[in-house]
Amino acid sequence: MSELDEVLQALTDEGEELDALVAGLDASQWRTPTPAPGWTIFDQIAHLTFIFRLARTAASDAQAFQAMIAGAEHDFNGAVNAALGLYAGDTPEQLLGKWRAERAGVVEALAAVPAGQVVPWLVNPLPPIVLACAGIMEQFAHGQDVMDALGARREFTDRLKHLVVFAVLTRDFGYLSRGLTPPATEFRFELTAPSGELWAYGPADSPQKVTGPAADFCLLVTRRRHRDDLAVVATGDEADHWLDIAQCYRGPAGAGRTPGQFTPAAV
Repeated sequence: MSELDEVLQALTDEGEELDALVAGLDASQWRTPTPAPGWTIFDQIAHLTFIFRLARTAASDAQAFQAMIAGAEHDFNGAVNAALGLYAGDTPEQLLGKWRAERAGVVEALAAVPAGQVVPWLVNPLPPIVLACAGIMEQFAHGQDVMDALGARREFTDRLKHLVVFAVLTRDFGYLSRGLTPPATEFRFELTAPSGELWAYGPADSPQKVTGPAADFCLLVTRRRHRDDLAVVATGDEADHWLDIAQCYRGPAGAGRTPGQFTPAAV
């Protein structure tokens, strides 16, 4: 299995787990509020459906992709929120069908990108493997909101590695979203996988280090938990500041979560 195939399989598996959680919900449960203000479970799945539709189009039809994002350069976050209206009239069953189709479609489209070719995306073109990792990030983050709304506990697996890699690559997003200049110093990341394996990235002698469980790290960088409720530790002032602003997605950070909002058992 190639590295891209491995990431696409992880994207597929993550989607199937979330699908199994929502497929049995009744219509009223789909309208359950999630920790994201103003967003229901239906909205979370609609958002994922649109993002996967966008990524599938980018990988399969660059011209159509450019038409989809035309006019959204200066307010992409607003455009994404507005896209929820595309699914507003759907029943949960209809939305579930569309989400399943887009999940399958994006995997097929990314797998078909010729070797060495990049895919157009919102700011810069991306290799298909990086775009697939971004999809894992989206599914992890919005899936966590759904799980929190339902009181479900996530079983973390080593598929988190693809999200960890994406978060390391996008370390600077937290600075950029706040108009800050990222530090020139490279960080060292040492994170413990659910299996117990150590995942390490960055210079081993860096004075700025982030350590802790990979699961907690992923909850931090997707802003689904406050740093005070996680076992992620920083060494160095710059790394410590980064824990306050860490995010692995572009655009506004959002309110995030407050200290103590979730008990450790809900993590």
